[in-house]
Amino acid sequence: MSDDPTKGRIVVGSLAGAFGVRGEVRLKSFCAEPADLAGYVPLYTPDGRVFRDIRIIGQTQGSLTARIEGISSKEEADALRGTPLLADRSRLPALPDDEFYHADLIGLPVQDAGGAPLGIVRAVLNHGAGDILEVGGPRGSTLLIPFTQAAVPLVDLAARRIVADLPEDDG
Repeated sequence: MSDDPTKGRIVVGSLAGAFGVRGEVRLKSFCAEPADLAGYVPLYTPDGRVFRDIRIIGQTQGSLTARIEGISSKEEADALRGTPLLADRSRLPALPDDEFYHADLIGLPVQDAGGAPLGIVRAVLNHGAGDILEVGGPRGSTLLIPFTQAAVPLVDLAARRIVADLPEDDG
């Protein structure tokens, strides 16, 4: 087994700080059904901590509230704010052909429709209007590409490549 606690795991949410004073936490879920997060236990942090019991107790604006085994004070919950929660890939459902886990896209090379390299996917962003691929190009440049069928007609995980169809530059 690898010493890397993130290997073979997918980020399914993150701790968003304390909710109350007795160790309850706010959770940000990245699952299609937010409460499914608790069903993927054990969950891991990048530093190797393991959470084996998560009980969803409610919901607030934009997050779930929960009790997590091993977090018993507001200070402990606040200290973990922003910590990613990872689940074993084997516990997650298979996705349809046109859906992808963000972790599978990060690091893939992107090329234009003619085969010219554009860069490497650094992140998948979502600010509420849909996913955007952040592509690191040559000499530190950054491309932001809408992750739509029109802008990204091909994602081939087996061949480890993405083809982007960028609009013509009228400039």
